Amino acid sequence: MHPDLQHLIQLQDLDLAADRARRRIAELPAAEHALETRVAEKSSALSTVKERMAADQTARREVDKELAMVQSRLSKFKGQLMEVKTNKEYQAMQKEIAVAEQEVRAHEDKLLEHMERAETFSAELKTAESALKAEQAEVAREQKLLAAERSALEQEIARLTNARTELVARLPREALSLFERIAHGRKGVAVAEAKDGLCTVCHVRLRPQKFNDVRRNDTLTQCDSCTRILYFVPAAAAGSAQPSDH
Repeated sequence: MHPDLQHLIQLQDLDLAADRARRRIAELPAAEHALETRVAEKSSALSTVKERMAADQTARREVDKELAMVQSRLSKFKGQLMEVKTNKEYQAMQKEIAVAEQEVRAHEDKLLEHMERAETFSAELKTAESALKAEQAEVAREQKLLAAERSALEQEIARLTNARTELVARLPREALSLFERIAHGRKGVAVAEAKDGLCTVCHVRLRPQKFNDVRRNDTLTQCDSCTRILYFVPAAAAGSAQPSDH
């Protein structure tokens, strides 16, 4: 294979690998935001439980106050019962006492309901706190993985950039200019394999003479359709890694 063609294939490999790394780095902020959102959702769920607990506790305190007032009124009625002088007054006071006692029972029932809800809220609070703690731990683990991946990708880009610089230094100016001009207009893919008489990137059939020229791999031959620089992989070497536009 012509040295320039071999070097351009290697250059394409380096550029595509660097592009994949850069695209992955560009995706990381979204992945990091998704992790933060997971913690925020669990934190919000915990806050909701706490808010419901606080609201119920406030309501319970109001019932406590109302109960104390009713009990005070009941005690007052019972004290006054001993002072009534007529049967009519006695019956009226008994009625007041009965109403107050009914209100006491109603408020005590409400307090019982609040106590039962408090137990439920307590269980929900523990569950929400546990869920938040577990999510925070898992997210922290995944954040470390993302940070490690970012570091590895940045190191890989630096390595690929250095390798590209060294490779470019070995290429003639004309070959490099041709490669960069095609890459600029073809989404970064300047080199393509020719196989079964076709350009494997644009899938246009090559003229027989053109395909024969490509098969020799002894010059920089371009696809008549997409202008990419073509190369041929002999059957014995078909298993080796080749550049692609993915």
